[in-house]
Amino acid sequence: MYAVGGYLRDRLLGLPFRGEVDFSVVGDGPAFARAFAERVGHRGRVAVYRRFGTASFVTRGVRLEFATSRRESYREHSRNPIVEPAPFGEDLARRDFTINAIAIDCREPDRIVDPFAGRDDLAAKLIRTPLDPERTFSDDPLRILRAVRFAARLRFRIEPATWAGMVENARRLEIVAPERINDEFFQILALDPPSRGLLLLHECGALAVIYPEIDALAGVDQVGRHAHKDNLLHSIKVTDKVAKQTGDLGLRFAALVHDIGKPRTKRFEKGQGWTFHGHEHLGERMIRKMGRRCKWPDELTDRTAKLVRLHMRPMNLQDEGVTDNAIRRLVVQAGEDIDDLLTLCRADITSGNEKKVRRYLSAFDSMVERMDEIEAKDALRRFQSPIRGDEIMARTGLPESPRVGLIKTLIEEAILDGEIPNTRAGAERIFDEVVAQVGRFDDRQVLRRLRALSKARAEGKALPPEFDM
Repeated sequence: MYAVGGYLRDRLLGLPFRGEVDFSVVGDGPAFARAFAERVGHRGRVAVYRRFGTASFVTRGVRLEFATSRRESYREHSRNPIVEPAPFGEDLARRDFTINAIAIDCREPDRIVDPFAGRDDLAAKLIRTPLDPERTFSDDPLRILRAVRFAARLRFRIEPATWAGMVENARRLEIVAPERINDEFFQILALDPPSRGLLLLHECGALAVIYPEIDALAGVDQVGRHAHKDNLLHSIKVTDKVAKQTGDLGLRFAALVHDIGKPRTKRFEKGQGWTFHGHEHLGERMIRKMGRRCKWPDELTDRTAKLVRLHMRPMNLQDEGVTDNAIRRLVVQAGEDIDDLLTLCRADITSGNEKKVRRYLSAFDSMVERMDEIEAKDALRRFQSPIRGDEIMARTGLPESPRVGLIKTLIEEAILDGEIPNTRAGAERIFDEVVAQVGRFDDRQVLRRLRALSKARAEGKALPPEFDM
């Protein structure tokens, strides 16, 4: 049995133990894992993956994984390997990089097995494949993302032939399952700073394959003397700024994609220059479509789409006028994500003109102070009508219907407009009047007003004048 891979690599680099040890077993890996678990007194489950000849379990907080020493071969259009037992030398040769093809013989713990000079590459801070890079990345294109992750995490260089193999085979990432792409990508996004890995993904062509909508942000168009900034570089800069504030991967991701709608909304208008009208709304739709294709968790998709849609609202308030009503509506729109939205918006204030940045930040901070005061007074983050739908039905005799929903929503609108406080007493003050007003509408009018209110609420606006009660 040999200890291999990341445990030994990190140990040789003097890095903290990450709580995992991989073993290669010359023989039956799963059978050895069961015997080893019994020997160390492990009474829990041993997870066995017979198809790949692997097994694992966690003991005393350490995850141990055992794999049969094997060789792997691949069909051209399949990421799934054909696995068969092989001598340990072949097992090391199939590994992704020389720095991961170092082993310790567990029978002789002082003897390090290093047939591909991985220790030399550790000293040289170099990412290199044990075998021909073309074959390495063609067989398993996910290794392209792993190369980026190791280079970014360890701050290593990628050897030129290895880099060329990555570029040549980037398109083969199309055959890799979305879930495995996501796992590697978000590990890269979790690094500090994220920009190291993100730029490498773009430069080797991998980003254009796995998330083409993000890669499309790259580049600068120019008309005469008018050029817009490179939105990919801007987005990566914003991501780095957010990363300095939080390790929250969802918020880092929202920072990376906040301008994702800009390439498709980009227009040059005389007298104005480059414009991106509505990019936040298109961006929200794009994120939801990407979420389905890329199989992101629903929570990630929903939160990201929401932050993309709202990321212009705080700054737009500066132009529209920072009224208490507008602030209330923004807080209700963002809900529990308001602090994350503000972190994103603050990071999005970038310019080569430091005086301009300071001016924007000062105005932004003033708005946030007002927002804190209003939110503390009105308790808007979990906003809902003080009089709920079931009580409205009980008091009016109405069945569950859009009419009940309109009564509840109009009470909420009165609170957001500052007409009444967000209290039970405030809602009671206008309850009878609202019920009487809704009673004068037919069913079609009720539905029209509900749709208008829903649209206006989503946009952070008051009810259009033509629907005033």
